[in-house]
Amino acid sequence: MPNGPVVASEAQTDEFNPFSSMEKLFNRAADVLDLDEGLRSLLRTPERELTVALPVRMDDGTIRVFTGYRVQHNFLRGPCKGGIRFAPDVNIDEVRALAAWMTWKCSIVDIPFGGGKGGVICDPRELSIGELERITRRYTAAIIDILGPDRDVPAPDMNTNEQTMAWIMDTYSMHVRRTTTAVVTGKPISLGGSRGRHEATGRGVMLVCREAMKKLGRRPEATTVVVQGSGNVGGIGALLLHREGYKIVSLSDMYGTLHNDQGLDVPAALDHLRANKTLEGFGEGDHMPNGEQLELECDVLVPAATENQITSENADRIKASLIIEGANGPCTAAAQDILVDRGVVVVPDILANAGGVTVSYFEWVQDRWGYFWTEDVVNSRLEQIMVKAFSDVDGVAESHGVSMRVAAYTLAIERVVNVYRMRGLFA
Repeated sequence: MPNGPVVASEAQTDEFNPFSSMEKLFNRAADVLDLDEGLRSLLRTPERELTVALPVRMDDGTIRVFTGYRVQHNFLRGPCKGGIRFAPDVNIDEVRALAAWMTWKCSIVDIPFGGGKGGVICDPRELSIGELERITRRYTAAIIDILGPDRDVPAPDMNTNEQTMAWIMDTYSMHVRRTTTAVVTGKPISLGGSRGRHEATGRGVMLVCREAMKKLGRRPEATTVVVQGSGNVGGIGALLLHREGYKIVSLSDMYGTLHNDQGLDVPAALDHLRANKTLEGFGEGDHMPNGEQLELECDVLVPAATENQITSENADRIKASLIIEGANGPCTAAAQDILVDRGVVVVPDILANAGGVTVSYFEWVQDRWGYFWTEDVVNSRLEQIMVKAFSDVDGVAESHGVSMRVAAYTLAIERVVNVYRMRGLFA
C-alpha cells in the first residue's frame, strides 16, 4: 500500500487527469457526509498497487518488455473487481481512478465487491494473436499472487475480450492445479461465462436512460439520441435504445462519425461495422470528424467511448439536456460543473454503466455454484438491480439537493463507510 495519500503524477495534474477528477468528486460527496480527513484519506488511497515488467518473445524472435499494472483500491465489501485494458496510453493514474470508480460502482448496485483495475501498455493493433496471448499469460503469471475468486476477479475492458479472459483463466488454473472458472468474468459461455454478459453494460445504459426519461416526463419516440462509440457499450446501447423507440441520429467509431437527422437504421449500421470494421461507407447518413459529434443537436447524449470527452473546453456547446455516461469518466469534473449550471441532467458513469459489473457478479456467483441461469433470468435480475440503483441515487439527489453525480458518490461512499465502521480498523 502506498505511504500516505496517493496524488496524481506530476505529468498529469490538470483537468484531464482521471485520478484528480475522481478525487474532486469524492471530496464533494465526503463534504455531504461530513467525513473527517482520516477517513477520507483511507477511502481515497488504493490498498495495493502492483507494477510489473513483462518480457515477451515476439513473432520475429526479438524480446520486448511491456509494463503492466494492477491496482486494488478497496477490499472492505469483498474481493476486488475490475477490468483489464490493453492500450498504448495506459498509465498508473488512469488505472488508479478506474479502480476507485469500480469501488463506488459496486457499492451503488450493492454487490459484494471492492474495486480493482489493470492494464498493460501496448497497442493491440500492432500485435499478432500469438503475441497478445503471450503478453496476457505473462501478465497473469506476474500478478497471480494477488488474483483469485476471493481476492481479485478481473474482467474485459478496452481492447480485451472473452478470449483474453480465457487465457487468464487457463494460466491461473494451470498454476493452482485446478480449473478455477470464477477467477475472471466475461468468459466464453463454454468456459463458465454468463448469458447476457456481452450485452450487459449496454443494457444497463438503456435501463437507466429509461428511468431518467420517466423522471423527466419524456417519451422515447419523441427523443433524439447521439451515441459516441459503437462497441459493446455504445453499439449495444444504441441497438437497445433503437428497439425502445428512440431515434438514434448519430453513431461513431475510432475513424469517424455517422449522422442522420432522420434517424439511423441502427441494426444495418452495426451489420456494416461488423462486416467492414468501420462505419465508413455506410450509405444512410453523412460522415464527419469525431470532434464534431458531441455538439450535434439531440435530446440525449450517450458518451460511450473513453474518458475526458466532455471538458471545460466544449461543455458549454453540448446541446443535449440529458447525458447518460456509458464510458468511464467521459466528463471531467470541470465540465460537470458547467453542465450542472446549464441545467443538463447527467446520469454518471458509476451508475449508468454498472450493468456490466452487475452481470459479472452474476457470472461469479454462477461459477461458484456450478449452476447457470437463462438469459431471461439474467436480464430480469439486472433490470431489478439497475432500477433500484437509479431510484436510490435519485432519492439521495433529492434529499440532499445535489446533482446525480454527487448523489451517486455520496450513496456509494456512505455504504463503504458503514461497512468500515462495522468492521473497524485492523491493528
